Amino acid sequence: MTAPKLPRRRSLLKGAAVAAGAMSAPMVAIAQTTTLRLQSTWPAKDIFHEYANDYAKRVNEMAGARLKIEVLPSGAVVPAFQLLEAVSKGTLDAGHGVVAYHYGKNTALALWGSGPAFGMEPNLVLAWHYYGGGKELLEEIYKSLNMDVISWMSGPMPTQPYGWFKKPITKVEDMKGMKFRTVGLAVDMYTAQGAAVNPLPGGEIVAALDRGLIDGAEFNNSSSDKALGFQDVSKVCMLQSYHQSGEQFEILFNRTKYNALAPELKKIIEVAAEAASADMSWKAAHRNSQDYTELKKMGVKFYKTPDAILRNQLDAWDKIMVDKQKDNPFFKKVLDSQRSFAERAGRWQSDYMVDFKTAWNRYFGGANTPKKV
Repeated sequence: MTAPKLPRRRSLLKGAAVAAGAMSAPMVAIAQTTTLRLQSTWPAKDIFHEYANDYAKRVNEMAGARLKIEVLPSGAVVPAFQLLEAVSKGTLDAGHGVVAYHYGKNTALALWGSGPAFGMEPNLVLAWHYYGGGKELLEEIYKSLNMDVISWMSGPMPTQPYGWFKKPITKVEDMKGMKFRTVGLAVDMYTAQGAAVNPLPGGEIVAALDRGLIDGAEFNNSSSDKALGFQDVSKVCMLQSYHQSGEQFEILFNRTKYNALAPELKKIIEVAAEAASADMSWKAAHRNSQDYTELKKMGVKFYKTPDAILRNQLDAWDKIMVDKQKDNPFFKKVLDSQRSFAERAGRWQSDYMVDFKTAWNRYFGGANTPKKV
């Protein structure tokens, strides 16, 4: 009888290695999965919160099982205006909001959204941020505030309405003594026009209007305003304004937690912000125009803000710029940077771009345009 052959040592080792790999693979995958909590500064029903979800979805799909961003609405962990500190301290891992909400920490931060930006439309402001020195200035300001965050601008917003009111605003004097809601340096602009301003978070505006705590308010766009219920408390909306004509969103991450991620995950977070930026602007054109039409069907009357009021806004802004530079060197640095980029890029855009309104009016103009007051 022939003795049975014993397995070779090399085969045994190879088999053991395969078995060990099969057993350990799931454990490695689980260990490498990182979950980060991102809170937006928007109510869950707002299209802005939808944008935050869109961004997280892009990150999650590209990162696979290695990284998951969990999105929370405004107030889930901290109030909207406390987002920056919460992300910096690690109470939250990330956030989605606007830089103007940090206005109380340094007035220069409002310049990423408030004011006419020397005539730059929203996408040009975003171009200034990434290619004209804005990003480096923002990082410098956050560092001066000891904020442990890293930030991306994303999603240029359409020009925001002058506001919602009980009756049309026909002259600057109509604003005198009015209790009004806005944020950032727009507070100073409306105050200069005589309003008594209350910088409420977005989710509190309609209730304040309904209870008579404020007489008028601005938030952002037809989709957000409709979702928040502005049409239930007001039937008059004044379109066009310089108070926030070039704003964009900010995606924040805790810098320490971001730096702990693998290089490829960091890149996904960055690239997703760029991809979401494009999608936000496309979705806004689609959804805002739909909701603008729906608001009209609901009885809302839209009026173009009179040119005299727009010119008065610019007059007020010129004085604000002078005043804010006196005690804040960052304010001057940001303004000088914006002015330099706007002079060059604004001239290029103005000279190259055709007047699209002329073509649109040829085919559709007339009854569809906002009423003049």
